[in-house]
Amino acid sequence: MCPNRQSSLAAAPELQRLLARYPPDPHALLQILRELQALQGWLAPDALGQLASALGLTLAQVQGVAGFYRFLHTRPVGAYRVLFSDNVTDRLLGSEALLADLCQRLGVVPGQLSADGLVSVERTSCTGLGDQGPALLINHHQVLTRLDPARVAHMAELIRARVPVPQWPAAWFEVQDNIRRADVLLGAPCAPGAALTQSLARGADATLAEIKRSNLRGRGGAGFATGLKWELCRQAPGTEHIVVCNADEGEPGTFKDRVLLSRQADAVFEGMTVAAHVLGARRGFLYLRGEYRFLLEPLQAVLQRRRAEQLLGTHILGQAGFDFDIAIHVGAGAYVCGEESALIESLEGKRGTPRIRPPFPAEHGYLGHPTLVNNVETFCAVAHIAQHGGALWAGIGTPKSTGTKIHSVSGDCARPGLYEYPLGTPVSRLLADCGARDTQAVQVGGPSGVCLAADEFERRIAFEDVPTAGAFMVFDRSRDMFEVARGFAHFFAHESCGFCTPCRVGTALLVKRMDKLAGGHGSRDDLDVLFELDRLLHSTTHCGLGASACNPLRDTVLKFRPAYEQRLQSLDFEPGFDLDAELSIARRMTGRDDAAAHLENRT
Repeated sequence: MCPNRQSSLAAAPELQRLLARYPPDPHALLQILRELQALQGWLAPDALGQLASALGLTLAQVQGVAGFYRFLHTRPVGAYRVLFSDNVTDRLLGSEALLADLCQRLGVVPGQLSADGLVSVERTSCTGLGDQGPALLINHHQVLTRLDPARVAHMAELIRARVPVPQWPAAWFEVQDNIRRADVLLGAPCAPGAALTQSLARGADATLAEIKRSNLRGRGGAGFATGLKWELCRQAPGTEHIVVCNADEGEPGTFKDRVLLSRQADAVFEGMTVAAHVLGARRGFLYLRGEYRFLLEPLQAVLQRRRAEQLLGTHILGQAGFDFDIAIHVGAGAYVCGEESALIESLEGKRGTPRIRPPFPAEHGYLGHPTLVNNVETFCAVAHIAQHGGALWAGIGTPKSTGTKIHSVSGDCARPGLYEYPLGTPVSRLLADCGARDTQAVQVGGPSGVCLAADEFERRIAFEDVPTAGAFMVFDRSRDMFEVARGFAHFFAHESCGFCTPCRVGTALLVKRMDKLAGGHGSRDDLDVLFELDRLLHSTTHCGLGASACNPLRDTVLKFRPAYEQRLQSLDFEPGFDLDAELSIARRMTGRDDAAAHLENRT
């Protein structure tokens, strides 16, 4: 019997074992749901009811969380759950044809459960493997890279034979780091404890001064001054301070944090511990995106080793009163949780809905405590600064954009992978080094970033010119930039949390208009409506997701307008709805055969 066909009553002992490991705390809800599903196959209604009772929550609250995250299922899914990465770079490499081939071989429709309950095949957002796609996830936590027709054919055979996934060819699961250019962060890692030793020798005040002296700005995209953020959090009143590492690297085209977590985990945890020393924090969390679930066990092993080496836990490095430890919280597939307040909501076991700000997390964050949130690359930079001093970091890059930046390069280039450069490096340097040829456009910073045309390639990657969260997607002149923008529009509509009407409805309307243009029914009126949607979303949405949803549209219309104009059928108005075609079904059902029924025009 397939796991998803088991009686839901079987969840009771499994749930009891999970509750024995977790405190009866509603803030553990998401982690319990995630692990329960891994045991049960899906989240059955009676299991959700039992969990609600155990945690003192209403059934509606538990169902609300279970229904929010893409990787949680409240209906049966296949024993083999296949999720194809649907980022634009995967599509450029043929992922759609591979998905169709697998579905044909298995006799399954995308998004539907096979009749025997064996398999379900769907699309998911970028899996953070853009340098080695097409890629997919199996059962949400095992990744397959570099897909091709032969692998897909073999995969179908293994699924039909019900071969357990761990017994599939090991080469399929190989994830390469692809470090093409290393500088201070991707180069030789510092010895565990080196940065922390220097920080303790300086003292908390002097360490904070070094962070401020470095002029380090957050590497998550917004670029807020790290030292100022730490100072505000440190000064915020509260009985406890919390340190959070945002490892929810969900921006399509970005994969640098994945590599840092696999190669430089000590530096990440060291940077968090330095922050705890400065803030006087005792608790820390690493929020690991659900797509990176395969990194959980290696990261847990690093944490355990650091505890054994007195780099975490009580009396760190022998200093009485310096107690700090880190727990890993695994997400369940929600792009919006990359926003720091939505991430904190998820940490608290709730839906990842962004909060109204102010107050900011530095003042009122996890469980109301002052909470410092920085991303993976930022904490790596902190470890470097704590060991070598702020002046060295400040001497790299530009005065307003100090240090280095790691870029996740993918798309139409010979050498995709990670490239680390001092900030202030021109786009043209990255294109030359990655082997890009005949480049038409570069999407910097992911869909929420900026699209650059060829006449802008001498612009520099820096906060004062072209800021970025790390994605660098290359498109040569064979690519249709309208289709690139349309793919991004679908991404934002799919990832909207639905909290605010402008984003929930506006992103859907954006997709509808883009699909109308793609279907050959476009007009100048549609372009006007798209620009109006841009103004609406940019000025009225609750968080940055909606505000940036039209960025790819705006850039591509302005810089690649012919890609849109060739789809216009009229300069005035072209309907996207064929009333006669829709009514013809009803006319046939009522037996109409007169001329007004227009049946002769319908097949």
